[in-house]
Amino acid sequence: MGNRADDEGTDVTIYRKALTDTVHADTPIGSSEKLLGLLDRLGFDRHTVVTAGPVIVWHEAPEHLDEAAKNRLATHAVPWLHKAGYMVHIADDVWDSAAYTEAATAMRTQSSPAPPPSVAELRTTNRPSGSHRR
Repeated sequence: MGNRADDEGTDVTIYRKALTDTVHADTPIGSSEKLLGLLDRLGFDRHTVVTAGPVIVWHEAPEHLDEAAKNRLATHAVPWLHKAGYMVHIADDVWDSAAYTEAATAMRTQSSPAPPPSVAELRTTNRPSGSHRR
């Protein structure tokens, strides 16, 4: 059983899980630590399930972000993933044109990937008390 990235033949598939506000960034089973680490640096939270078969890993936009911030984070990741050579599919309901333009512009002066500034600020100031980043 695969995930959306396996099913679609992409390196990363970004979408909103049906009937929720959860934004997933799926990678194929067995993806490299290089790709998984890049998604971590871009602000996604990594989740792992160890099974009798392969280890299943996926990323989600942090749950404390509102819908617009999740969309910005997801779209901001796309040009960085492309720059690293990955094939990405992002669903239309997650896409944010302004966030893409902002990220593509930032890449000219920023050497390493990071979450978008507006989301990075939320990550440190608006995290619910008692919550922890994995």
